[in-house]
Formats: sequence, structure tokens, C-alpha cells
Amino acid sequence: MSVHRGLSDSAHRALKPGEIYQPYVPATESPVEFTIKSLFFGILFGIVFGAANAYLGLRAGLTISTSIPVAVMTVAAFQAMRRFGVGSNILEANLSQTIGSASSSVASGVIFTLPALFLWGLSPSLLQMTLLAMAGGLIGVLFMIPLRRFLIEREHGNLPYPEGTACAHVLVASEVGGSHAKNIFWGLAGGAAFKAL
Repeated sequence: MSVHRGLSDSAHRALKPGEIYQPYVPATESPVEFTIKSLFFGILFGIVFGAANAYLGLRAGLTISTSIPVAVMTVAAFQAMRRFGVGSNILEANLSQTIGSASSSVASGVIFTLPALFLWGLSPSLLQMTLLAMAGGLIGVLFMIPLRRFLIEREHGNLPYPEGTACAHVLVASEVGGSHAKNIFWGLAGGAAFKAL
């Protein structure tokens, strides 16, 4: 991959007429992203954060979005793997982060819909609940496909997508390294220390 310094300056503003956004990973490059490592960490963080989110939702009646915490944990896991000589790239980290946060979103969807079936006196089996959860996730993905061009491409810079932007900055900081990556880990350590107090 070519050397990058961070997100393009056009990442946070509306594009001028005729201007084309240059993504962090150019279309001319195609690094491997669908790997055992990205799947493993995505599924692992999906299980952990999905279970935590389901517990929180059932206990408090609301859930949190886990994209940013999963992105930070993915960066931490991939940095640890680099110390053992296992390389990675930003697309692997992005896929892992996406799997983990999507799993948590599906868990949130399940806890707010399936209990209604039990309130109605129905007792769906584990297989039925699993198929319903998978159908909900699949419908969400399929509905997003036609909306992508309008919501992501045409509205670039007009709709800020703060959580997606924050995840992008976390992943880019891990790729660029230096002081950018250190800030992520200092933030993680500070949050852990605050929680411990």
C-alpha cells in the first residue's frame, strides 16, 4: 500500500461540483481484507459487545452504539498482533470493526422485538429466534444497498456521520502510527482509569 498521512481534507466537507472524493485506500489498490484474523476478532468483539449491549438493554431499557469501542479494541488487538510479526491493514481492521459493531446492533434489535413474542404467549425456539435475528440483519443490509449512493455518496459532507467519522479516524490513526495512535491508547487508558475510580 502507498504511504498515507491521514484522511483527505475533503473528508469533512461537501464536495465541490465535479470534485471526486479520494478515499484513504485508493481504488487502484486492493489489499486483502477478508482474512481469518479479521473474522476472528470481529466475531469475538461482536460476541462480547453484543452480550454486553443485550444485558444493558434488558436491564436499563436502552443500548449504546459500539462502533467506536469495537474500533478501538480492534486497533489494540491488531497492534498487539503486529508485535508478534503478524501484519494487518486498515481494511482488515475496518471489516473486523464492522462485524463487531453489526453484531451488537443485531443483538439490540433482538432484545427490543423478540420479548414481545413471549408477552403474546408464543415460545419461539432458539432456531426461530436465530433465523429472525439473521433475517433482520439481512433486511437491514439489503435496504442499505440502494440507499448507499444517495446517503453516502451524494450527501458526502452534508451529513456528518459523526460515529463513522470517529471510527475512520481511529482506524487511520492506527495505520498512520506515531502520535496519532498514541492518542488512542492514552484515551483508552484514561477511560479505564476514570472507570476504575
